[in-house]
Formats: sequence, structure tokens, C-alpha cells
Amino acid sequence: MNAAGDVAAQPTVIEVRGARVHNLQDVDVDVPLNQIVAIGGVSGSGKSSLAMGVLYAEGSRRYIEALSTYTRRRMSHAPRAAVESVRHVPAALALRQRPGVAGVRSTFGTSTELLNVLRLMFSRLAAHRCPNGHRVAPTVDVAIGLDLTCPECDTVFTPPGAESLAFNSGGACPTCQGTGQVRGIDDQTLVPDHDRSIADGAVRPWSMFGLTVMPQVVEDLGVRIDVPYRELTAAERDIVMSGPEEKRHIAVRSKNGKLFELNFTYRNARRAVEEALGKATTEKGLLRVNRFITEHPCPDCEGTRLSEAARAPRIGELGLADATAMTLDNIIAWAEEVPETLPQAMTAMGQNLAATFQQTAGRLHELGLGYLTLDRAASTLSTGERQRVQLSRAVRNETTGVLYVLDEPSIGLHPSNVDGLVGVMRDLLRDGNSVVVVDHDIQVLREADQVIEIGPGSGRSGGTVVAQAAPNELSADPRSRLAGFLDGSEPVVTRARSTADAVFADGRITVHATPFRTVEALTLEVPKSRFTVVTGVSGSGKSTLVLDTLVPALADDELPGHVRTVASGGIERVQVVDADPIGINVRSTVATYSGVMDDLRRAYADTADAQVAGLAAADFSYNTGSLRCERCSGTGQVVLDVQFLPDLDIVCPDCDGGRYGPAAVRVRRPVGDDPGLALPEVLRLTVVDAVDRLGDIRRIRTRLQTLIDLGLGYLTLGESTPALSGGEAQRLKLAAELGRDQGAAMFVFDEPSVGLHPLDVRTLIAVLQRLLDTGATVVVIEHDLDVIANADHLIDLGPGGGLDGGRIIATGTPGEVAGSADSITGRYLDKHLTR
Repeated sequence: MNAAGDVAAQPTVIEVRGARVHNLQDVDVDVPLNQIVAIGGVSGSGKSSLAMGVLYAEGSRRYIEALSTYTRRRMSHAPRAAVESVRHVPAALALRQRPGVAGVRSTFGTSTELLNVLRLMFSRLAAHRCPNGHRVAPTVDVAIGLDLTCPECDTVFTPPGAESLAFNSGGACPTCQGTGQVRGIDDQTLVPDHDRSIADGAVRPWSMFGLTVMPQVVEDLGVRIDVPYRELTAAERDIVMSGPEEKRHIAVRSKNGKLFELNFTYRNARRAVEEALGKATTEKGLLRVNRFITEHPCPDCEGTRLSEAARAPRIGELGLADATAMTLDNIIAWAEEVPETLPQAMTAMGQNLAATFQQTAGRLHELGLGYLTLDRAASTLSTGERQRVQLSRAVRNETTGVLYVLDEPSIGLHPSNVDGLVGVMRDLLRDGNSVVVVDHDIQVLREADQVIEIGPGSGRSGGTVVAQAAPNELSADPRSRLAGFLDGSEPVVTRARSTADAVFADGRITVHATPFRTVEALTLEVPKSRFTVVTGVSGSGKSTLVLDTLVPALADDELPGHVRTVASGGIERVQVVDADPIGINVRSTVATYSGVMDDLRRAYADTADAQVAGLAAADFSYNTGSLRCERCSGTGQVVLDVQFLPDLDIVCPDCDGGRYGPAAVRVRRPVGDDPGLALPEVLRLTVVDAVDRLGDIRRIRTRLQTLIDLGLGYLTLGESTPALSGGEAQRLKLAAELGRDQGAAMFVFDEPSVGLHPLDVRTLIAVLQRLLDTGATVVVIEHDLDVIANADHLIDLGPGGGLDGGRIIATGTPGEVAGSADSITGRYLDKHLTR
């Protein structure tokens, strides 16, 4: 066959047939190759099941199975997907919604590999320092590998290589070992209350770590123990904090009144903590000790992580530590100017290194990360920031023929940064790859070549392909629930918002703060009993303003150091509702977390079947009860060890995932003429179905109806909570709060729209309205334009990120902010409101 024939024979789609992963219902679908294919649908519809559970799982598994057995044993990979066939799937890479959090030695610079290039620049292009402290001008001899001769003292020395400038190896500060931080005992925590006497427990470690005799010992050393600690002399305080380990003969009275004279070795307050730290072997023990430990920047390297020698090379006036402390945007501008400062013989090398640096840095800038400094600890990056770093790395690798599966890449992205995200996906296509993106963001979906919509509902009501077409053609399919949002026919505002003149009618919360991190000095005013959204580009200071300023100012007994004054406006309780997973293992379920499980166990213990068998409520616990499945210990699944293949979690073959043994199935709860269901069968019901079957139990009916009102009616009672999405977890956490009087409460949400379909966003807004109806004050950090448009009051930060942000740019109703010429958010909001 000729070349043209070979090209014509190339597959154009991935053929998926009979997919049954999770709730997928024998799905048949053709996924185009060499295009951006977006998979949309309501929460729980099966989007990720198709993208991650089928396409990525099969693409990665088949690639790894082509490797040798020896190699496969050292690689983790997905088990075979529950699907009849998948044809023409390329090797696949996944960019997950929640990338792993990096270790203490990782920084933004190391995770993006920009620091590698920067270290190379400073080893090759810098003016180096000779052993006697003299500067040697930049010379091409360094790149050639020649030693340098100092023109002032004639000392011959070898300039440092790039590896000698790395804080993870040769360039590490010897004091902090390259971490930039040192740990030490915080003396202020040892004696927190100076108005108490030592006899009354002023020295906290002595009472916490079983050293209750130390007050008598220190008294024998000449320290007064019956006066307030603040009245002690400097010499007495020195004995308390760091006195020598002397032995003293002390009389101690036992609990029964007997007097014993014993020898005791003195343990000063600091030594008491040091010994407790050495003995701590459990997490609880470490937490007790850590309250006395403080972590602060290393005094020798001032937090730069680098040794004095690694900080010595200079390009112009900057050392490596100075460069990594710059924001990405600023260092891009600096790198562009570096070649002009070099001798002519070094210009070409300088241009090459600068171009390499800017190529990677430029993509990160387009993804909205220009406000980050290269020395920023990677562990402090948000989920969205870590995912964008991961995405930029994928483009830099310049692969061909790979299927990239992106799971919610719009997380944490301001609308102004979505263009950069789309540009990255287009770059992956340009290199000959295919892209499948699971996302809810309408901006992202509009940029796809084709949309596959999964639904129509969630859980058992989902799992089918309801529509597949180009974004502008989806409206032709009446089954599509996305089409109206893509073409703008669906309304944006779905609740009655407050008017500008009435927004502060119920009062206000006012916080006056001094500069903190990247947020400048400001006065923050939040209307009470209203829905306020804090907006701004990534890194503009939203989290710092809300989570690190407003929340602790209202919630903590002591004001944060950067908060001057706070007027609470009557707020007595602050609850931060985050998206962290609920529970840590499969034993935590919707039934247990909602409180329904306790009521169910009592209800089944009251049945005639249970009483005849002598069963109590405790027997119906699938964690510890006598009725639990012995094979899986009540987890509903077992782990198979398949030697060189990865361990495989499968549904327990004895209980079929029901968590209970055969005896539990024989206990049924009849209702009228209905013979009723056994408890394992109840746990398989969705919340909606369970209301119909258990509605005669008032407490259960009330709890389940709340879950339905939260838009969680599609979840099954036995569903493990760690597997819930961030948005589902947030709403489930609210279940106990609805219906109470919340007039003195503030609820704070950090991007609650993450992972939500536009219809789910409407449900979220309705849930927030229910909180408002109880009198609550609601504050939300958000990028989603639908959430922003439905607010009563907006506080927009900016204008940029990092050092270019931290100011309140605009406040007011959505309409007022949309009309602000200074607000980037306002520009996108204006388009959204008028679409």
C-alpha cells in the first residue's frame, strides 16, 4: 500500500463498546482522535467514569502491559476496565483533578524545572567569586570547563557547576539542610500566662508531660513559685527555662497522704519539651509536643535554602536567591535582558539559555501563574495551581500520539486565564496528540471541537450518552441539558438579589487590616445576612483576605497580628465549609455521615425478626456488629494480591458489596402489606428511593429530605464518602446546618462550584439561599460567573496576582462591578450578563 493509503487507513476515533464502569450503562461511543473532546454532564452522571475509568485506564494499562514483567512490577497502573472492547486507544496520560502535594524540598521553581535552567544560567553566565572574595567577570571559559584565575590575587579556582547551586544537593545551606526553615522551641508557649504562678501551673510542659514535681524542684533551686511569673527576676526565669540538670532531694506526698523523700533530676521547661519530642511515637503525642515548637526561616540563609557559596555568583546585581524571590512575570522580563549584559563572546549562549527559560516560563504566565515566585514552597500551591504546573510540563515534553485526559483543568482559573488553558490544549493537538477534557466550565466547553454529554441525570439516572456534537450544534438535540448554557438561552440570574441601597440594611462586618502577604492595608466591609462573593484573578489575595483575615478575625479569641480592629456586626460563629474529602476510608458512607445509619440500626433492632433472633442495634453495625460480612469485614470489597500486577480491589464475592452476612438478609422491616427490605438492600437505595421506602420514620425522612434539597438525592446510602466530589462533600457537610436559626452565623465557602455542571450550580445557589433564609451571612470565594452574577454584593481584588494584586478594585452589586473599568472580573461578568 502506498503512503497515501497508509494515511487513509489511520483510525480517526477511539471505539468504546459496552462500557460499564461505575454507573455507565453499556455505553457505546466513538471518541474523535486528534481533537479536543469535552465530556460534560451533571455531577455523578458518569463523566469521569468514561474519561478516567475507560479511556485513561485502558490507554495506560495497554501501554504498560507492552513492557517487560520486570518493569511492570515497579509501576502502578489501572486494572482492566469493565468494558467489552476499546479499539484504537493511544497510550494515555492523565492530569488529575487533585495532583499530589509535593514534599518540603519542592518549590514552584523545582516543580516547573525553571530552577534547573536558572541554575545553569548562574553557573555559566555569572560573575564568580574567588576563594579570597574577589569578583571574576563573566567569561566563556566557564562553559568550556576551564578553571578561572582571579585577576586581583592570581588564585586559580574552579567555578561552581549547576549542581553546586542546588539546594537539594551541593548548594544546600548546612544549617537548614536546604529546607529554608529551622524548628525550635517557642518560649512564649512554655509559659503562656504570665499572671499565673509556677505553683498554679504557669509552666505548661511540666503539667502536660508528667513532671508535676518540677515546681518543688525549681523551688529548691531558689525560684519563687507562689508569685505571678511576670514578677520573677531574670535569673529566676533563666533557671525555669534553661537551668542545669541538677539532682534535688524532694519530699512528695502520695494520693493516700503518705510522704516520700526521693531524688529528682531537674528538667527545665525547654528540656521537658525536648525529651517529650524524643519519646513521642504516636500522632497524638506529636501534636501535644508540636504546640511548643515553632518553625521559622533559617537565620543563616534567611530562608533562601542556599549555602553562602551558592548565593555568591552574580548576574548583574542579582544572585540566585534574589532571582528565585522574584515573581515569574518579573523574572521573565529580567531573563530577556540578561544577554545584553554579557561580553560579546557569551551573547549567543546567553540568548540560548534565556530563550529556554522564557519558553517554559511564558506558558506558565499564560496559565495565570505569573504572580508566583520561584522560591514558593510547592506544598503551599493550590490544587488549581499544581494542576496548571502539571499541564505546562505536559506541553514541554513535546510528545506525539498520546491521549491526554484532563480532569477539571479549569479549577482555580479566573475567566481571564481560560484562554491560556485552551492555548495549552491546542499546543498538545499541534504536536500530534489527542485531548479529552472533563469540565463544567462553559468557556472551556465552547472551545472544544466536540462535546460528549453524559446523563441525563446522576447515579443510576445517568450513565448514558445523551448528546454528541460540536458545541454550536448541541442545541439541535432536545435531550441536551448543556445546550442552553452554551448558546446563552438559559437565564443567568436565578435568585432575587438585594438592591444596592438595601444590601447593608441588616448591618455590616468591618475589618481594618494592615499589609499581610500580598494584600495591602485595607478596610473590608461585608453585609450581614447577605450573599457576598469575593472575586479576582488567581493570586490576587482572595484566600488571604477571607480565610486568613476575615475568618480568624471573627473566629479566634485573639485578633491576627495584621488585623487592627474588627466589628463583628453580631456574628458569633464562623464555619468554613471546605471541599476536603469526608472520611478516610470506605467505612464512611452517606448513611453514617448523615446520621441515618444510627436510626436504621435502631429501626431494624425493633423488628420482629430481630427480636426473635435476639439482635440489638449494635449487631446491625457493618463495622463491628455480629451481622457484618466476615469476608470483607464490612467494607464491601476485598483486595486481591496478583503478584507482579497491582493489587486489585474487587466487590466482595460473599456479600456482593452489601457489607453484611447472610443473617442480615433474613431480617426484614415490613411496612403495611409490604414485606419490606433487609438493611443491606436499603443501603443500595438512592436517597430519593429511600425516602419512599423509609418515609414512615420521621427522623430518617427529615434527614433524607435535606439531602434531596441539597441536590444529593442521586447518592446511594451505602456510597463511601471519600469518593464524593468536592462539591458533593461541601453540600453534605451542610446537611446538619439547614433549618436552624443562623442569624449569628457566617458560612464561608472556597470555590464551592468546583466540579459542578451549570445545573448543579443552580442547585448550589438554591442551597446558599436556604442558608440566607435562616438569617445566615454567606461569603464565597469564586471564579464561576453564574455564582458571581447571583451575589448580592461583590468584592473584587486585583488588579493582578501576587505583588500586582492585594487591593480592593471594585465593590457593589454585580451590575455595578460589571460596569467598573478597573475590574478584570467586571469585563467578563459584563459579557456574561448580557449574553
